[in-house]
Amino acid sequence: MDQTNERKYVAQLALILAAYGKEVEIFPPDWEKRPEGADYLYRTGVVLVRDEDVPRVIELFRGGRPAEGGIGGVTRLLLPAEVPPDAPEDRSYTQRFLRYADLRLGRGVVTPEHLFYVCPSVSPCPATEPEEVPPGSPPDPVLPTPFLPAGAADGRGVKVVVLDVGWSDAPAAYWLGGVTGDPETAFDGSGRIRPYAGHGTFIAGVMRAVARNVEIVVKSYFTTAGAMWEFDLAQALDEVLDLAPDIISLSAGTRTRFNLPPLGLDVFIKTRLDRINGLALVAAAGNEATRDYFWPAAFPETVGVGALADNGRDRASFSNFGGWVDVYAPGSELVNAFLTGEYQCTEPPHAGELREFGGMARWSGTSFATPLVAGLIAGRMSVTGENAVQAAGALLAFARTQPVPGTGPVLQAGDALASL
Repeated sequence: MDQTNERKYVAQLALILAAYGKEVEIFPPDWEKRPEGADYLYRTGVVLVRDEDVPRVIELFRGGRPAEGGIGGVTRLLLPAEVPPDAPEDRSYTQRFLRYADLRLGRGVVTPEHLFYVCPSVSPCPATEPEEVPPGSPPDPVLPTPFLPAGAADGRGVKVVVLDVGWSDAPAAYWLGGVTGDPETAFDGSGRIRPYAGHGTFIAGVMRAVARNVEIVVKSYFTTAGAMWEFDLAQALDEVLDLAPDIISLSAGTRTRFNLPPLGLDVFIKTRLDRINGLALVAAAGNEATRDYFWPAAFPETVGVGALADNGRDRASFSNFGGWVDVYAPGSELVNAFLTGEYQCTEPPHAGELREFGGMARWSGTSFATPLVAGLIAGRMSVTGENAVQAAGALLAFARTQPVPGTGPVLQAGDALASL
């Protein structure tokens, strides 16, 4: 990580620390001195435990109180004030409980409550803040003609729910007509565009650029510095099942303690997602330029999406990678719908720079490769009649027949029907 990116990384985490204060901790505590930076962020004084393990964990910890909410199968446990006297020493109160549980019960029985974050601007990577484009710039990927022939892979009849920062109507972007969602708080007290604002709108625009008539609902969950707690994310994913989506698109995630699956999402996938026939979860692989697992993209039940460089072949320098990434798709220098107004950059080397937007932007990140793949799945479904899992499986099988050396399986914007 070069010096510029180190400064950028610190600035990105500073936004989270300012928003969450003492509620959040970073592991390891000396992360600023490490070339690889932080491993993960987690909640102070809280752990996650499977419901069936709660009694023995409370007994081991000599206290603790289950919190309300969440989903059946996992409990948010509020830690007792006193650490057991025989717990191992650690600078962190929460980490002492975690290490104690590791020693007595084994790794993974008790886990931190990780903080999940949207992918283009929070993680330690060179994925960009939104950039201005000249007035009248067309979207990239290029929009299909609005007069689509019968049988086109336009996503008609397919519903995608996007979990993100919310929805900001973009009247100039005619291709977003009919998109709905929860309104986001896009502007700060000074009238400037907030960090992370417009992220959900841009995602919807990319998906519509691939599947012109797909139904999209953008939900507002990542409302605090573009982040949310694991327990709350599991509950949010459970809630959106009520909307009966075919596809869930999630451009957010995290690395975890010991690279283990995050407990809250593991329970959601095993007890909720896997029990709904044909529902696909498409998730961003993250922007840390590492092969470490990034969750939930690393779950075998999800479609994990990495980003291609702007040449359309090489892996983007910021994209996470490894055998757990299912496919790579365009995610660099994409152009699509954004907000109108003034934005002040927060990340070096552009910190403090003012940018003026007129409804369009250029943006990079695995966040935006993800809706492109979701759009391809929707487009194929609208032609073949397959469900989302079947369509995703067919597209991934096609991508694996022509992997790019040094990158892996690749899908392009026009590949919805390539395997037919």
